[in-house]
Amino acid sequence: MGREGDEEERESKEEDEDDFHTVDDDEEEEDDDDEELETEAVKSEKWKKYYSSKQRILLVGEGDFSFSLCLARAFGSAHNLVATSLDYQEHIAKKYSNGIGNVRELEERGCLVLYGVDAKEMSQHFFLRTQRFDRIVYNFPHVGFLFRENSYCQIQLNKRLVKGFLKNAKVLLRKEGGEIHVTHKEGDPYNKWELVKKAEKIGLVLHQVMPFRKNDYPGYDNKRAHGNLSDASFPLGDS
Repeated sequence: MGREGDEEERESKEEDEDDFHTVDDDEEEEDDDDEELETEAVKSEKWKKYYSSKQRILLVGEGDFSFSLCLARAFGSAHNLVATSLDYQEHIAKKYSNGIGNVRELEERGCLVLYGVDAKEMSQHFFLRTQRFDRIVYNFPHVGFLFRENSYCQIQLNKRLVKGFLKNAKVLLRKEGGEIHVTHKEGDPYNKWELVKKAEKIGLVLHQVMPFRKNDYPGYDNKRAHGNLSDASFPLGDS
């Protein structure tokens, strides 16, 4: 997910909800121990741009898993990462020269890698439906080059993809402070996907729009992912 270019990374997040609970004396003692552990964890927290090693992060629609691996290397661990792909392992081996190697390193660092995960249905996945995430990331969502990029049919298919992703991501998002990050190209025809409008319709709020710079993520290689050129990168554009 190398050429330099800026994309807008849209971060949509649900409104915060208060969470209250009672605490007895035994729980207070346990809380003291927990606070010591939390203090130690804060000291070792590592960041890569908008992402922290303390966050539970779901990465959706990974190509050769190079974006996930970039975060894992920056954090020194991937225990808080779950990386998913619509492809199965045998397809990844055929499509991407570095795919299997990247997956192997991710798993060695503690990442859970899931195959055959449809972004439009992922909230029903047997494992994912039991989880909640601080960040859900989908870089350059695209259904594949079935029609011309600016054709009505192609635009409608991509609109359905982002709509389905957002609906499912909302279910898997932590209520307090959770954010959905979608990186996409700007300009025509991508603006016709109406990403912000679709997010607002399902109760998400646009929090921030930030430029995406590939150089911020060493090792990340955006892939076409479809057809004979699946292992090739694509230009990210100037917008």
